[in-house]
Amino acid sequence: MLTELCQEIRNWFVRKDADMHHGTFEIRGGAIIAPFLVSGQYYRIIGSIFNDGVHQYGKEADGELTDETWDGSVWALAIPKEIVELAGEIEAWRAKYEAADSPAMSPFTSENYFGDYSYSKSGGGNGASGSAAASWKLQFSAALNRWRKIL
Repeated sequence: MLTELCQEIRNWFVRKDADMHHGTFEIRGGAIIAPFLVSGQYYRIIGSIFNDGVHQYGKEADGELTDETWDGSVWALAIPKEIVELAGEIEAWRAKYEAADSPAMSPFTSENYFGDYSYSKSGGGNGASGSAAASWKLQFSAALNRWRKIL
């Protein structure tokens, strides 16, 4: 989720250019060989065949990283605790509202049946018309704006 969230806000939380390391890197035994990272620090892999994305050093889940050697980049990140917590909230929201059987994922914005029954759903709250399904990007937009980078 952190990879998708950082990509959405265009902010990878790199403190300085020296935190972006370029060269040949190796993942062995499911762990990255990167002496510049500290335990618990988040990092971004770029240019890998199997492992691109944001991971947490020393706390990678079993099977999260696939062994490989690649030429690319590893960025040491300083992701704030608030962003990590927000990512958890977004994951919980997605599990609840983006499930296939969730009413939020219905393609219908309104239904009318005989009798007194009718159903209407918001078009996504972005001012656009149509049947846009609710998304985490719309739901958490205000909370993410503080961290968003304009490029």
